[in-house]
Amino acid sequence: MEYVYAAMLLHKAGKQIDEESVTKVLQSAGIQADSARVKALVAALSEVNIDEAIKSAPSFMPAVAAPAAATTPAAPTAEQKPKVEEKKEEKKEEEALEGLGSLFG
Repeated sequence: MEYVYAAMLLHKAGKQIDEESVTKVLQSAGIQADSARVKALVAALSEVNIDEAIKSAPSFMPAVAAPAAATTPAAPTAEQKPKVEEKKEEKKEEEALEGLGSLFG
């Protein structure tokens, strides 16, 4: 990934993306550049319009987070109330089954 970052940095700075400049950027960052990987990257990018590729890339910006809710719990909403009632009904059914089990135990 650092090879692509080096190329993007050079592009942003308006510099030529060639083997020598990519290698220099990597070395200045303390990375031992692999000449085969640098050569492959430069060859692959020679046929790419980087500005168009950036424009057509999907955006990965996270959505703005909603404001934090108050620290006190809110009252149950209409969607939450039926869930509570369902749990009560299930508990009643379990108790009834336990009672039946004692008859045949």
